[in-house]
Amino acid sequence: MNIIAAVDSNWAIGYQNSLLVRIPRDQQIFREMTEGKVIVVGRRTLESFPQRQPLKNRVNIVLSRDQTYAVKGAVVVHSIKELMETLEQYDEKDVYVAGGASVYGQLLPYCDTAYITKIDYTYQADAHFPRLDQTADWQLTADSEEQTYFDLEYYFQKYERKNRGKC
Repeated sequence: MNIIAAVDSNWAIGYQNSLLVRIPRDQQIFREMTEGKVIVVGRRTLESFPQRQPLKNRVNIVLSRDQTYAVKGAVVVHSIKELMETLEQYDEKDVYVAGGASVYGQLLPYCDTAYITKIDYTYQADAHFPRLDQTADWQLTADSEEQTYFDLEYYFQKYERKNRGKC
């Protein structure tokens, strides 16, 4: 599985259930990578999407502990076990874990590739992504040239799990 996130210089991903910043090129890359694929998100992340609806042209799977939660256009699962059973019908290369913090933390052990937009700025935040640059299991395997959005600098990075398939 893949994991995809935009993080600031402290690996923060959000504040009050919102992205820290919206960078059009980052959103375009997210769309290009995930359209026609499967995204796995938590309930609060799905509810932060436009009109609180699943993203179009993707299979949206929502991981929620709320047994009564349902949303039109998405598959709702209530445990990691149920999620893994649901994902068996898809190629793992087509699955992208897309937030939030709790879902990232729970599913990182199942992922082999992380696509990170690293923003060179520190925001006020209350949600964080695991610090892959300080984790022995992960290595940076690709790093773009510096990108800019107004005065904001950012990079597209790819991390891969060392000893893939042995977690």
